[in-house]
Amino acid sequence: MRSRILCLFVAALAVLVLSARAGDLPPEEACWRPPVEVSDEVLHILEQINAVHAYQTPELPLRRDSRYANTPRELQPHRHVEPFYRHFLEQMEYHGPRRTVPEPEHVDTVKIGFLGPLEPTVSVATGGASHAEKLGNAMLRGSQLAIEHANEQGGYLRRHVPFELVVRNDSGLWGSSGEEIIDLAYNEQVWAILGTIDGANSHIAIRVGLKIEIPMINSGNTDPTFIETNIPWVFRTIADDRKQSYLLVDYLYRKRDFRRVGILRASNRYGRFGVAELRDGSRRLGRPIILEMAYELGTDDWSLQLERLQAARIDALVHWGDDEDGAGILNQMRERGMQQPFFACDRNVSDDFVRLAGENARGVICVYPWNPRRQDPALDAFREQYRERFGEDIDTYSAHAYDSMNQLIWAIQVAGLNRAKIRDVLAHRLEPWEGVTGRIRFSAVLDDIGDVYLAKFEDSQWNYYSREDLDLVRRED
Repeated sequence: MRSRILCLFVAALAVLVLSARAGDLPPEEACWRPPVEVSDEVLHILEQINAVHAYQTPELPLRRDSRYANTPRELQPHRHVEPFYRHFLEQMEYHGPRRTVPEPEHVDTVKIGFLGPLEPTVSVATGGASHAEKLGNAMLRGSQLAIEHANEQGGYLRRHVPFELVVRNDSGLWGSSGEEIIDLAYNEQVWAILGTIDGANSHIAIRVGLKIEIPMINSGNTDPTFIETNIPWVFRTIADDRKQSYLLVDYLYRKRDFRRVGILRASNRYGRFGVAELRDGSRRLGRPIILEMAYELGTDDWSLQLERLQAARIDALVHWGDDEDGAGILNQMRERGMQQPFFACDRNVSDDFVRLAGENARGVICVYPWNPRRQDPALDAFREQYRERFGEDIDTYSAHAYDSMNQLIWAIQVAGLNRAKIRDVLAHRLEPWEGVTGRIRFSAVLDDIGDVYLAKFEDSQWNYYSREDLDLVRRED
């Protein structure tokens, strides 16, 4: 009797599998053509993801990199031996069944989630008092402008309904970012999410997003370890601190020939993880960091740290922290008679830094993930529209958010209202995205590997220099 029941069960299962293969998708899905212009490559991706059933994985192009994050060979760990296995060189696939979930019969709006630090709070994750609200609000404004532009052009073209941005504050408390992702995904029914900035909260958010299976794009977190989770639902569209540090290391040692570099950084995750590749790269080039000092957020006295750095006879100082702290450190350096060159992370490229540092800002050099002064009609139009809409100039957070939100909107227009298919067209599109921040090219781990720059404050403005400008192009680049 048991054997008969087992045979019937196996037969029924076989019928279900065969019917799933034969039933396929509705004819309108199988022959779906997006209402926006796409390349033959994207059309092929659509054909593949629309042709499979829940038990199949489409044959899609996978990225394979020869070097993780384009790491220069002399800065690679264990470069003198060949490891048994190198991680992060092959793109992760999504093997789940969500591609067969049908588009809802009725939607009033197409919702996209936003998670970012918008209101002040206090938490251990952010290093005490929150400090990223102005960054988060800039990111929000860039996202809003992208949504408004899409709605002016007809909204979601397949259904002729508007896009809607659903905004949530990233309070900086452990676990709260995950709760917001759950709320956005299940209660608000968003199709994708943009955010956030803080490294610790971003790690929590994307792990929740993995369980939910929802596309998440990040335009503001430069933590090098963020993308090393290798989650196939997660994208980053801004060059991280790893790639920025590679350029800074080359400039410090190959261009300026410094021997004794010191670091002064914030004691939070941003400062701690931001200098990791700077520290490792210096050591691998045979010029280890002489002294690394940390400071608590909220302080206005760096005398202890500067005294010890001065005693260490440093040739140059690198600051990794927020702009107001950077300006205060620079001013106190000069008051002590320390005239060493001052280098800093990208957050110090701001009007507030220049205002607070005054004359001391001259000659300061910072790493930067893009060139906002390049000649580009799209960038010029975005700058003008942003200033007209919000009454201020663009920055890196608003510009990268604008590009990221436009990528999500494009993916929804192309793939339709299916989270897995939205992920697919983003993850497997091989051609770079032409954005206002430049060409966004994804690595195998879906991280932006575009060009980075050094920003130097001179002649009352920030000027931006590429590797070519600095004569620092490596042969392997």
